[in-house]
Amino acid sequence: MSDALNPETPEELVETEEEPIKQRKNGLYPGVSDELAENMKSGWADTELHDLQPVPQAKHTAARRAALSARFPGERLVIPAGNLKTRSNDTEYAFRASVEYAYLSGNQTEDGVLVMEPAGEGHKTTIYLLPRSDRENGEFWLDGQGELWVGRRNSLTEAERLYGVPASDVRELADALREATGPVRVVRGYDAGIEAALADKVTAERDEELRVFLSEARLVKDEFEVGEMQKAVDSTVRGFEDVVKVLDKAEATSERYIEGTFFLRARVEGNDIGYGSICAAGPHATTLHWVRNDGAVRSGELLLLDAGVETHTYYTADVTRTLPINGRFDELQKKIYDAVYEAQEAGIAAVQPGGKFRDFHDASQRVLAEKLVEWGLVEGPVERVLELGLQRRWTLHGTGHMLGMDVHDCAAARRETYVDGTLEPGMCLTVEPGLYFQADDITVPEEYRGIGVRIEDDILVTEDGNRNLSAALPRRSDEVELWMAKLKG
Repeated sequence: MSDALNPETPEELVETEEEPIKQRKNGLYPGVSDELAENMKSGWADTELHDLQPVPQAKHTAARRAALSARFPGERLVIPAGNLKTRSNDTEYAFRASVEYAYLSGNQTEDGVLVMEPAGEGHKTTIYLLPRSDRENGEFWLDGQGELWVGRRNSLTEAERLYGVPASDVRELADALREATGPVRVVRGYDAGIEAALADKVTAERDEELRVFLSEARLVKDEFEVGEMQKAVDSTVRGFEDVVKVLDKAEATSERYIEGTFFLRARVEGNDIGYGSICAAGPHATTLHWVRNDGAVRSGELLLLDAGVETHTYYTADVTRTLPINGRFDELQKKIYDAVYEAQEAGIAAVQPGGKFRDFHDASQRVLAEKLVEWGLVEGPVERVLELGLQRRWTLHGTGHMLGMDVHDCAAARRETYVDGTLEPGMCLTVEPGLYFQADDITVPEEYRGIGVRIEDDILVTEDGNRNLSAALPRRSDEVELWMAKLKG
């Protein structure tokens, strides 16, 4: 990887207290001749883009900002994208803008800040961004984040066309915020510099109210969001198909082959994976968040694959299938799998507009408790098991969560609007019951130990019921076997 400052003499480029890199005369660095610096200033074509159209979600982001404006009249609202984070030494993690910022703006670039200032009966919105790199002072080729090194960014004029709001230079924002008067709220946790500029103007309690509102605003998806969710799921379905086709290669290597295969689909068709893929073979399937993915893949065992593609607009799928690695369930695997399938069917049926969020969890847990009693693994009756939560030794987790721009979306929403709330059309959630028999659980027969099964689908609440966005992936055990046989050829 090249050194952005001077690949030939890095020892000369150490920043000193007397001469900070960002403030050196003429923006120059040691080892750069005046002739080269002058040469680099000119001879560049005009690359301004004049035919840009607004981003597809622009009309929806405008409506979201209007709702936010109505909730906090007369207050300045500051929503940062966040900054690059160091991965190691002078390399950074891939940047992902804060969900709140992307949801309200459609923009995804680092250091951006959306500011809504009170104006009349509403707000005037400005998006603050880094402008094009300055070629006169050498920033574009001498700075490690200059465009020559990391790629072109949109001009402020281009940004205005794309996002439908005025754009300004973010480097001027902190000083302006320090001088701001009147009530202010900021979304915390993303930009320390912006928070420092507002330190004497904000309170944690008021800022939390802003974060909670933006979390709850995402509970019901608009038309654009539903379309993006379906895109994410459709790509995820293809990713699962990719995995089944290479299970023989995974057997020759490890779970990493499965992880890499799905990741390829996510990067080709989307922005990334929506979360760390769980590629859990054999007894690893009993670990809920197994993301090491370094274990063996063996014929005769099960693979629990929990993975989701994230779209370019940050909406993610979250799907799980438990697959027989050799293509056929054995008798016990099928019994456990079918029990989880039956529980999921009951859970999906309970996803209805006007119903309680907890209904699908309760429906799924009842089925699993009945199976555990029937198999003699826990003493009944079922009502006693449910009242005491005894089934949870093997069911472990809640049966689902809201889904959207975060895999566990709307996490800051109040309890009364989320887990104790009522389902509405446009809500999107997962239904994902499971049974997990740990390898060292001596309370169950030995043949159960090391078997983990989860089935998860992404369910949209509709006006008259629900729609399974991931229905293209088979769920019933016999259909899974047929599907795998067809893909393996």
